[in-house]
Amino acid sequence: MTQFQPTRFNYLPPVIKNLLIINGLVFLATLAFPGLLEKFALYFPTSPDFQPYQIVTHMFTHADLGHIFFNMFSLWMFGAVLENVWGPKRFLIFYLITGLGAAFLHMGFNAYELYTAVGTLNPDVIITGETISGNYSQHQLQEIISSFAPTVGASGAVYGILVAFGLLFPNTLIYLYFLLPIKAKYLMIIFIAIEVYMGFVNSPTDNIAHFAHLGGALFGFLLVKYWGRNKTRFY
Repeated sequence: MTQFQPTRFNYLPPVIKNLLIINGLVFLATLAFPGLLEKFALYFPTSPDFQPYQIVTHMFTHADLGHIFFNMFSLWMFGAVLENVWGPKRFLIFYLITGLGAAFLHMGFNAYELYTAVGTLNPDVIITGETISGNYSQHQLQEIISSFAPTVGASGAVYGILVAFGLLFPNTLIYLYFLLPIKAKYLMIIFIAIEVYMGFVNSPTDNIAHFAHLGGALFGFLLVKYWGRNKTRFY
């Protein structure tokens, strides 16, 4: 098996460049046509708004300018190095698998929470805007609302990329806020620990899909370990 060996470092490799363009164009389209955001977002499979294509389209849709900026900046910052090492094909496969893995773990956790709250994955509820019909406690209503809330963003794939970078380049210094140096392996651990904690705290005011982040990180970890069985670590 041959390995990809870049002749020079490309600061904007082709897959990264095209992902930035696609995400940017989709974001502009959702600003111009707000209804697209609801159609491209990922809904829970038993929701009347769910469509199978949303499993992919939600990865290219973002809620606001800050959301897309931080995702795309992180994608470029960590992903450019990985694409230069792996090559475009393998990097694109990694990006898509981690993004899909994030979606499936997120939906799986929502299914667990919904079943725990109301005893079924298809509760007799109707969600129309802010209206929910059904005889449920306040806690159950929060679980239903959380499960049926749409999800958008490339964060799951970005967390997979962060984990891959931390595994392959563990001693590379990352400057938080361009000032505070920290090794990539420690940054990866801190980010994952925060997501685990926030995911299980499950604050009702938190609109972040923490288990989607963890899903991307998990699939990223598994892919790097699978691909790297006969390879060495980079520094």
